[in-house]
Amino acid sequence: MLFQLYGDTSLWQILGWILVFVGLIVMNEIGRRTVKGGIAVFVVLPLALTAYFIAIKIGAMAHASWALNNPTHVYMNGWFHYAKLYAADIGCVGFLMLKYQWGLGKKEWFKPWPFIIVAINILIAVASDFESAYNGFVAGGMAGGWWKSTEDVWLYGGWWNVVNGIAGLLNILCMTGWWGIYTSKKKDDMLWPDMTIWFILAYDIWNFTYTYCNLPTHTWYCGVALLLAPTFANAFWNKGGWIQNRANTLAVWCMFAQVFPLFQITKPFSVLPSLYKGAVAHGVTAFDMTKINSIKALTEAGITANPTAQGVVALLALAMNVITLAVIFKRAKNNSIRIHTHMKSLLVHVILKKLSLEKPKILNTINTCQ
Repeated sequence: MLFQLYGDTSLWQILGWILVFVGLIVMNEIGRRTVKGGIAVFVVLPLALTAYFIAIKIGAMAHASWALNNPTHVYMNGWFHYAKLYAADIGCVGFLMLKYQWGLGKKEWFKPWPFIIVAINILIAVASDFESAYNGFVAGGMAGGWWKSTEDVWLYGGWWNVVNGIAGLLNILCMTGWWGIYTSKKKDDMLWPDMTIWFILAYDIWNFTYTYCNLPTHTWYCGVALLLAPTFANAFWNKGGWIQNRANTLAVWCMFAQVFPLFQITKPFSVLPSLYKGAVAHGVTAFDMTKINSIKALTEAGITANPTAQGVVALLALAMNVITLAVIFKRAKNNSIRIHTHMKSLLVHVILKKLSLEKPKILNTINTCQ
């Protein structure tokens, strides 16, 4: 079992998931359907939050208690969270430029922007995966080990992080057809036709694994609800718009999680993965674990590591990305053969047509010679 969904709070945990899933879909629709909605969600709101984050940082540097005890400062102060938030939002702004043909969005050379920003987001996650692997190896050798992140989250790094990091690098290679990006007729979607079901599955499994191994106390929401929301929208009402949906929902989630981190780590909505074996049975929540300062205390709280699921999903992510690459290569080969065959047919057609036009001249020449 991937998650510890049982006990008195299980219904609350499911309700929390539904609220996040529906909320992300609604915010995505607000941001994608109108110009004003897009500007409000992905320009005005991030600017306001930036002022808020700077105020917290200045307050913390001045040792102000309100800033030092602010949940954003205490639980979401690591480099990864800010990098992910702003990378996702910059991507959304670029997508707005492409969709509405603003500024650089009119330029043909700007079309690879979605690839570039998605690749950057993947590389950020890959770096985080390798960081976790390194710390796990330092703590427990090749078998992996516990280490505590800057957000006071106990992670269990190991070979699975390396495997998933490689899957992430392969996932970048799975992005094709950058120049085929275009705007829908209604001007409410930026469409990338090459974002096929193969790529979406490969990305979703890889990203789920990333969150499961590196953001374990958040993954019920950012690894399941967040990933399914754009996939759901792409499947039912804006086919081809998956990458836009993904960027929009990711940016919205990052903003929410950065301001309200306690939502996903305290009761009744906190959900823990199977990694923290014994946590739920001993009444330990994700929030409680942030107060545990040593591996000894972690063990005394009744928690033991169970990284089996991490290894399984990492191998699945690698396999899915290898399969997707194979599908892409096969498709490219078939297209190459088809184009080659078409060109040969076209050449033969041109030659025959040329001969048919020259036939009267040839006959006249033969008659003259006779």
